[in-house]
This record gives sequence, structure tokens and C-alpha cells, in this order.
Amino acid sequence: MSSGGSELVKTKRIGRWYFGGCASAMAACCTHPLDLVKVHLQTVSAGGETVGMSTMFVRIAKHQGVRALYNGISASLLRQLTYSTTRFGMYETIKKEMTTGTSEPMSFLSKVGAAGLSGGCGGIVGTPADMVNVRMQNDIKLPVEQRRNYKHAIDGLFRVFKEEGLTKMFSGATMATSRAILMTIGQLSMYDQVKETLLKTGLFGDNLITHFTSSTIASTIATAITQPLDVMKTKMMNSKPDEFKGISDCVLQTAKMGPLAFYKGFIPAFIRLGPHTILTFIFFEQIKKHFGQDVPVDD
Repeated sequence: MSSGGSELVKTKRIGRWYFGGCASAMAACCTHPLDLVKVHLQTVSAGGETVGMSTMFVRIAKHQGVRALYNGISASLLRQLTYSTTRFGMYETIKKEMTTGTSEPMSFLSKVGAAGLSGGCGGIVGTPADMVNVRMQNDIKLPVEQRRNYKHAIDGLFRVFKEEGLTKMFSGATMATSRAILMTIGQLSMYDQVKETLLKTGLFGDNLITHFTSSTIASTIATAITQPLDVMKTKMMNSKPDEFKGISDCVLQTAKMGPLAFYKGFIPAFIRLGPHTILTFIFFEQIKKHFGQDVPVDD
């Protein structure tokens, strides 16, 4: 509440368009070692060695130093500052325009529509950084003579543009955009909807417990709706020549294995996505609380 003369004006605090990108980058700084260790585990598994996550953490820190846990962090940050800034920025801007002057929240369908549009745009904008991020993470899997050895994310972007052309920077944009649409619907719209529902019960306040609960549920939903697409993408990328006639054939072949085949690897996917989603929204809410914009609302 703020006062203008003797009249009290009811306000609500909203986030600024760039808060989401900042929060996602902060979350990436916390979860990057998990992603790095995941890639190392995949590499040693391919060689027939079985190593636990904690053992791999210790091995990397011992032989390469603690800083090695943050190898490739520049690409991860660049991806969040392009992809997440775009989708959060668009979503928050749409939400602001649709709720200005009213205390009523957006309808669920409006949230889903805004998230889908924002996610699609974010997927396109973030494709170049995403590609460089994947390449930098996967470099360790390649023989030494085949590694690209990008110095950092910006160096990677310039080298891709110079050596492979502009169109290569957007290779895989269709799949990335499709996933980004589903991911943003699962994360942003579901987080807002779950948080709104919890607050309406009167049992929850706008606090850390609510933010944690809402983001945990949102990350579970996001994993559930994106996992089938991830399974299809992995099957298509690892398929033998002429194994599948197309994506529809891949879907049919997988469906014959039963519905659960679309959710193979769900737990590892959630372990990877969950912490980042939870931290992103916790950071976002704290940034909004301390640096957000107060706008007037009607009773």
C-alpha cells in the first residue's frame, strides 16, 4: 500500500522484464557442476566404467581442481541470458499488460498461451548459445584431435559463424523451439497457477515455502510434458540410417513399447531440471521482492 496525499492506493509488486534471465543465470551458477558431472559420467559409462556421482565430483576436484567443476560456465550463462531472458521477459511483459489496473490474475489459458508464445521466441533466440553449450559440454567425449576447444561461449559463436556460416548457428532450432514452448508452459504458467492456487487456500503466504512448493510442482510438470519429446529427439539422433521413416514413425515404434517408453529416463531428467527450476523461481521471487516495480491496482 502506498499513499498519495491522504488517499491510500493499493499496489502490487511485479517483476521487471530482465529479472527472469538474471535469476536463471544465478541458478545456472549453482547447478552447472551437476551438468558437468553428468557429461563426465556419460563419458566414462560409454567406456564401460561405472562411477557414482559423488565419486566423480571428488575425482574432478582432485585431479583438475575445484575450478574445473565450472568448465564451460560461460556457455551455460550465455544460454540463460538469451533463452531465459527472452521467455521470462515476454511472459512478464504480457502478464503486466493483461493485469494492469486490476487485482485479478490472468486466466489459466491466458497463462498457457503467453508462456507458449514466450517459450517459442526464447527457443529461437537461444538456439545459437544452446548449440555452443552442448558442443562445449560434449567436447570431452570426443578424441583429442576432434575437439573444438572453444575458449569460451563468445569464441564458440564467432567460430561457428566464421567456419560454418550463419545458418549453422540455428541448426536444430525447430526441435529446440518445440521443447522451449513445452518447457515454458510447464515452468512459468504452471508455477504461476500453482502459486495462485496455494495462496487462495489461505494456508500459504507469499513466502519461501510457497515458492519452493510451487517451483517443485512446476518442475515436475515441465519434466513430464517435455520428456516424450526428449526421448524422441534422442532416438532420432542415435538411430541407424533408415531406422525411422520420420518423427511420426519414431512415435509409433516407441508407442508399441508401451506408454512408459515415452518416459524413459524421467528420474535423471528431473534431477537435472528440478534444482535449476526451483532455484530460478526462488531467486526470481527474491529479486522481485527487493527490486520489483509497484503498480496500482483496482479493488
